Amino acid sequence: MKKYLFIISFIALACILLLVFYKPKESETLPEEPIIDYYEPQEKRMSLVALGDALIHSGVYTDAYIGNGNYDFSDMFTYIEPIIKNYDLRYYNQETIIGGKNLGISNFPTFNSPDEIGLNLMDIGFNLISLANNHALDKGEKGILYSVDFWKSKDVVTSGQSSSFEDRNDIKVYEKNGIKYAFIAYTDGTNGISIPNGEEYLVNVYSPDQAKEDIESIKDKVDVIIVSMHWGVEYTHIPNDRQKEEAKYLSSLGVNVIIGSHPHVIQPIDFIDNTLVIYSLGNFISSQRILGLDKIIGLLVGVDIVVKDDSVSFENLNYKLLYTYDNNYKNYSVIPFENLTEDILKNYKSIEQEYIQIVENEVIYD
Repeated sequence: MKKYLFIISFIALACILLLVFYKPKESETLPEEPIIDYYEPQEKRMSLVALGDALIHSGVYTDAYIGNGNYDFSDMFTYIEPIIKNYDLRYYNQETIIGGKNLGISNFPTFNSPDEIGLNLMDIGFNLISLANNHALDKGEKGILYSVDFWKSKDVVTSGQSSSFEDRNDIKVYEKNGIKYAFIAYTDGTNGISIPNGEEYLVNVYSPDQAKEDIESIKDKVDVIIVSMHWGVEYTHIPNDRQKEEAKYLSSLGVNVIIGSHPHVIQPIDFIDNTLVIYSLGNFISSQRILGLDKIIGLLVGVDIVVKDDSVSFENLNYKLLYTYDNNYKNYSVIPFENLTEDILKNYKSIEQEYIQIVENEVIYD
């Protein structure tokens, strides 16, 4: 019995030693598990909020006048600042040129607005500003040059007015949250005011050829292209054929976001392929109450722009209506519908439903 126990113990010890000291030949090495590189595309995002036309009629700037040639519009935007502050890019259209007080502050049909409207709107956070519109030439070349100098000295992104061809053709690349983007503003016209020959750079007037040249010069350098379009027919809620044609063309060129203005009333939001199109934001602030309720109801649109690999998508698209209140051309205030009462605007809840339907109306393309 002892003999068998000794043999068993010896075999067990030999097996242990074999396991410890045996090294297989290279050819006998078992293949290692393959290393799989699971690539997770990096996601980057920036948020955008857009409001419409700052249309500074005499009623608005008279209400803002505080004496000694100075103005203060800030109380008019008390409700707006907390809404926009959490967005990365904060857009509006400066419809009436800031052309310098030396040229005279003026009303329709040839506007000129005080510096303070731009300063006050920047103070509450606006940093993406369109300057291309039909009133850009209201004060001629002098007004444009003053406007360009005014905005260039500020920490904001603008487009639509220039002081030279070199300036106009230098489409800059900006970056936010790791996303590279470009902003280009166009207008379909200048109210019949001719741009001086050789100075076409003053206002960025849209043409298919110019848009193609601009966008192709920049699209390989950026992740996102935002275009502001001053287009359409005033006081109509339905995009016309030219707007739809231009929107489809810009989408085909690779534009990601199109922000529309000029009708002074709101129009639908739509997607063309993967391009977000806001046809018209309506008036942000104005004194057009006498022309009807729809002229003092504007649109605020917010969205997250998401870049993943080479694709751009949109999340958290939201919108709300704004109402420009005044009390016999005094105490102007831009108020979101959610802050209205019956005392401010009778039947505001049913009015809100009516105008949200305009925003959500289907756009019919040929």
